[in-house]
Amino acid sequence: MAQKSKTKTPEQIQYDQMQKKHELKRPIFKNCIRAFFVGGTICLIGQAITYVYIYYFDFTEKTAGNPTVATMVFIAMLLTGFGVYDRLGQFAGAGSAVPVTGFGNAVISSAIEHRTEGFVLGVGGNIFKLAGSVIVFGVFSAFVVALIKTIFLQWGGF
Repeated sequence: MAQKSKTKTPEQIQYDQMQKKHELKRPIFKNCIRAFFVGGTICLIGQAITYVYIYYFDFTEKTAGNPTVATMVFIAMLLTGFGVYDRLGQFAGAGSAVPVTGFGNAVISSAIEHRTEGFVLGVGGNIFKLAGSVIVFGVFSAFVVALIKTIFLQWGGF
């Protein structure tokens, strides 16, 4: 494919220079540190909840994962409803979005945003916009991983 070379006019060059001069510098290192500590704290809370399920409700390490995830998503949904999780997301960025709590936040935010349209068409129709794509790609990637594992097991490699 041949790319067209586009030359900029002097006004465009001057505008680009002015834009670079006034552009705010993002504190990338500080943002990474914030994301690391907030995400780590969320994971620490999740680990504490896992231990609560193991020691007080007689779950094993293998079986405590599902109720822990459900509890973390529920807590994130409550915090989103009260407006706390949004402020945490503003502060931490990806540190609050990457753990499973970010998924709960995204689902409930969509429901809150569309609640004025009614429960069926507003909340019910829009709550799974993000969740649907996450579920589809999750199931598809699990299928691909299982297929690759099955192929390698047939060859006796792993």
